[in-house]
Amino acid sequence: MALFDLPLDGLREYRSASREPADFDRFWADTLAETRGHDLAARFEPVATALTTVDVFDVTFAGFGGHPVKGWLVLPAGTSEPLPAVVEFVGYGGGRGLPHTHLLWASAGFAHFVMDTRGQGASWGGGDTPDPVGSASAVPGYLTRGIDDPRGFYYRRVFADAVRAVEAARSHPLVDASRTAAAGVSQGGGITLAVGGLVPDLLAIAPDVPFLCDFPRATTLTDREPYREVGRYLKTFRGRTEHVARTLSYFDGVHFAARGRAPALFSVALEDQTCPPSTVFAAFNAYASGDKAIEIYDFNDHEGGGPYQQASQLKWLPHLLNS
Repeated sequence: MALFDLPLDGLREYRSASREPADFDRFWADTLAETRGHDLAARFEPVATALTTVDVFDVTFAGFGGHPVKGWLVLPAGTSEPLPAVVEFVGYGGGRGLPHTHLLWASAGFAHFVMDTRGQGASWGGGDTPDPVGSASAVPGYLTRGIDDPRGFYYRRVFADAVRAVEAARSHPLVDASRTAAAGVSQGGGITLAVGGLVPDLLAIAPDVPFLCDFPRATTLTDREPYREVGRYLKTFRGRTEHVARTLSYFDGVHFAARGRAPALFSVALEDQTCPPSTVFAAFNAYASGDKAIEIYDFNDHEGGGPYQQASQLKWLPHLLNS
């Protein structure tokens, strides 16, 4: 697939048409207050593995609704002093997987906390966190679950879980709570943007080819999943377009980006039909902090920079977290 979105000069100037709800901040303050009404109850159980360079902990903490959410904490072996931490959120359909798939950040000397995404993990990776909340009719996938009401929308629970994941990571005695970053690819990048807008004291965020950004454009520009789930839903439930758009506006990465204060390293792929480049630039251009950069991969689809982006992150993040 050749370039299909705006030219690069246009991308750098593009602004989203997504309308921010007047009660956006109140909605999320109420959501987090409701979530924090449950004891975090973070538990870290040592896991015996064949890995010799890292120590692994099986994590359980209370997310939205007090529901148990799983994760991994991976530390350099023998860690005895608090380390800066990277909290990672995973891509669409995936779960936390197995510990040996999460060695990058611990190998670079960081504490690495990986959040399992509720209800996901059957497509790849393998997940261990159910979502006990049901919804009305929804297109297969996650993007239309509870889409008729922002309070019942699936990603309200996920974003609240993600904020609690940061709190759970920070509660461990070998994590330096004052030096915490958030990172993720695709859906994980969208969750990272949400956390960046909801947790005011992160030291850095790294949203990689982020999903869940600029819904008005994304849902009408690409016919690739997952955004196409919204179109398939509205194809059946005619006349609900404005109602659905209102729900999605509470979860748009563009609005979280407008509240981001931490230094940020984005990435975008110009042939990405899953998360079109204009939707990524919509969040990047709205990002509030002036300390931001974006890596551009001219001829890549949704795989983006892959290991090249990881190499960029490994050059960029340590000087922020180790300062």
